[in-house]
Amino acid sequence: MGPDGLSATHAADVEVLMRRGMTKGYEVFSLLTPPAYAAFVLMRKGKGHFTINRFLRATWVGGANLTPLGCAGGGVLEYFRASRANEATVTNRRLQHAYDAASLRADDHSTIGAILFAVLTPAILWKRASTVNLVLGGAGIGSAIGLLTHYGRTVTGDLTPDAQIPETPIAPS
Repeated sequence: MGPDGLSATHAADVEVLMRRGMTKGYEVFSLLTPPAYAAFVLMRKGKGHFTINRFLRATWVGGANLTPLGCAGGGVLEYFRASRANEATVTNRRLQHAYDAASLRADDHSTIGAILFAVLTPAILWKRASTVNLVLGGAGIGSAIGLLTHYGRTVTGDLTPDAQIPETPIAPS
């Protein structure tokens, strides 16, 4: 038993689901933050207050937000959800997510976009923002573009194949 009264298997499953929740939170809020920030600044303050540096900073801070949104929030919410469920349910959810090809493809597209834009954004906008905001903001924008690429491929008919989930024997306690 672990410090929270969880078995080692249950704790490992909760950890996997929590990492997945953090990834999904970052992807979703990297997608939602840039247009929301741009609309907010342009409507409330006008074009004079909209800068590349602030836009990139808002993008990466929005994805890694420490409120109940974004990366940290997704991990916290998933931890509370998974740690309160019984071991069989959590193991089943982990297996469902491990064999979900569409979700894995979305994660792959998001990661590829993040890496690509973390390199390209500083190369293109070098003198327009601080280095930290260029790299992290570029990664956030790239993550969003990768996620949009995945959804675009899905809409145009490039569907992922269904994976067969193997039966897992539950050992008697």
